[in-house]
Amino acid sequence: MPPPALPAADTAPSSVVAGYPGPAFRLTADLRVAEANAAAQELLEGDPRWLPDVLGWLTTSSVAPGLRSVPVQIPRGGMVVEWAAVPLGEAGTLLLGRDATLERQLRHTLTESRRRYKDLVEVSSDFAWETGPDGRFVFVTTKGALGYGPEALIGRDPHELAVEEWEDMPLPFDARRPADQAELWLKRADGTPACVVASALPLYDAQGQWAGARGVCRDVTETVTRSAELARVRNREKLLAHIVHTLRNRLDATEALAVAAAETARALGAEGCRIYRAGEDGPMTLAIDVGGDAAPDEIAPDALAPLLSQAAATDDPVLGILGSTRVLAARTEYQQAVNGAVLVWRGDYADPWDDEDRQLIGGVADQLGIAHAHWAYQERLRRLSERDGLTGLFNRRTFFERMEEQLATRETGPSALLYVDLDNFKAVNDLHGHQQGDLVLKSIGNLLTRGVRPGDLPGRLGGDEFVLWLGRTDEDRARTVAERLLAGIKGLSHLSASPEKPLGLSIGIAVHRPGTGESVQELTDRADSAMYAAKGRGKGNFAFAPPHITVPSAASSAETTP
Repeated sequence: MPPPALPAADTAPSSVVAGYPGPAFRLTADLRVAEANAAAQELLEGDPRWLPDVLGWLTTSSVAPGLRSVPVQIPRGGMVVEWAAVPLGEAGTLLLGRDATLERQLRHTLTESRRRYKDLVEVSSDFAWETGPDGRFVFVTTKGALGYGPEALIGRDPHELAVEEWEDMPLPFDARRPADQAELWLKRADGTPACVVASALPLYDAQGQWAGARGVCRDVTETVTRSAELARVRNREKLLAHIVHTLRNRLDATEALAVAAAETARALGAEGCRIYRAGEDGPMTLAIDVGGDAAPDEIAPDALAPLLSQAAATDDPVLGILGSTRVLAARTEYQQAVNGAVLVWRGDYADPWDDEDRQLIGGVADQLGIAHAHWAYQERLRRLSERDGLTGLFNRRTFFERMEEQLATRETGPSALLYVDLDNFKAVNDLHGHQQGDLVLKSIGNLLTRGVRPGDLPGRLGGDEFVLWLGRTDEDRARTVAERLLAGIKGLSHLSASPEKPLGLSIGIAVHRPGTGESVQELTDRADSAMYAAKGRGKGNFAFAPPHITVPSAASSAETTP
């Protein structure tokens, strides 16, 4: 509010003081109060402390002292009075006041509001900004942004700060409509990417033309990175939980491994996955190969052998590049003993393996190590249940189960069963003890398995009785095998009880022909009878059983009866 107009020259000062709507004084030349209206009297009576301040101001001021605001405490409350001094020459000085309390409070409130807004903007965002009609920064908070000072950003196109993928995309800095919590990626001054959340409002001039935008940005890179890492950890844990569930709940070990390998390849974006098992003394052998049909030639077994050896000797996963293929391998172990490896690959056109990939395959390897140990234990149990503990041959139960399977298959030719009984074995136990007797039995087991073909079944029925099933074998082939066994037993003569009681074999041979309907029991009985026939010839011999006689059924007999 402007100060009141000065009185006309012919107006008496006393009439101005009396008629002035606010507090008014006339002071003498020596600054004593000559006249005061009612409002001024109220101020003097309520709080006379303000008057010396005003008089001091007049004493030190020039001819035109201007305006002076002073606080005054009166019974109805505090107020601020703004005084204007009008020199009257010899008549003294005219003081005219007005109540500036509301204006001062409004000004103070506005100042506080601006300060509060500034503080809130600064604590709620990393930087505030404004762009002009050309889309360039015209304002950035004093602390700058993304490692840049404000002077480096003023006049700069915000698109220059965007990462390559975002350079040509609309940004909140040139918003034509309000944007709230828009996520974008910018480059820091050091070149590293930063994820920023921006809120913006468009600005328009009086003609409705776009004049820029104004907004705030907050750097959320750490939060986004932490969330991404948490998501990766959760995905890794989810995959590992799925693999653990698969390995524990699938009865078929090979099927479980195949599922685990396929899931591992999928999770790692690999073209294929191979799982290896470590042999007791030899190199690792391939157990599962997912995607191997389309694998490049450069990851052939010979090329992978050095990488697998390196992985077996290293705690951390091993990276390798074979030609145009990136390979990642990790060993599997159980109780600090290496029992295999897992390997994945992908072409060099794909992204290189990173820390997340290494952590994931390391977790898979941990689970596969446990699975390998579990399956090895199951394999030992299965072997113990199927094999004779002394010779390693199939035991009686397993041998006859396998025989049933053999006879149930569709055969295209004859096969043969050799029933083998030891000669003079009892004398070995009687004269040299059971320890040498066990050595004899183990040696016979080795003799039977020497030179057998896939599909042949060597077994021990108990005591000193052995059997050998020869698939796809006729009489001549069976005779050749029997002669080989009889020749082989001569190499064990040093284990005999005495020269008078040499170790020997009596072998009965029964040739099975498909389509005869002969059962396993009937075949075994024929071979057993032939064995006793061989013993009857003086031991150390073999004999063929007569052919199986097919007994016609009652129905077929009725059809052929005249």
